[in-house]
Amino acid sequence: MPHLSAETSDVPIRDASIRLGQFLKLAGLIDSGADAKSVIADGLVSVNDDVETRRGRQLRPGDVVVFSGRGARVTPG
Repeated sequence: MPHLSAETSDVPIRDASIRLGQFLKLAGLIDSGADAKSVIADGLVSVNDDVETRRGRQLRPGDVVVFSGRGARVTPG
């Protein structure tokens, strides 16, 4: 289970949900869509403490994404 601390930031989204790959870019956790595809496929991303390998996973407000020791919480925009 990842330890979430000051490294977790709130990231607002415009719509009711957002895909995991898009959210990683929006939150600044990765630089490009190609990076998102790679790190998700390699099992390096967790959503709500569970490893997630689906780039199209729909995230909703309250979900917490962690990659490389940094976390981002989905919040309503």
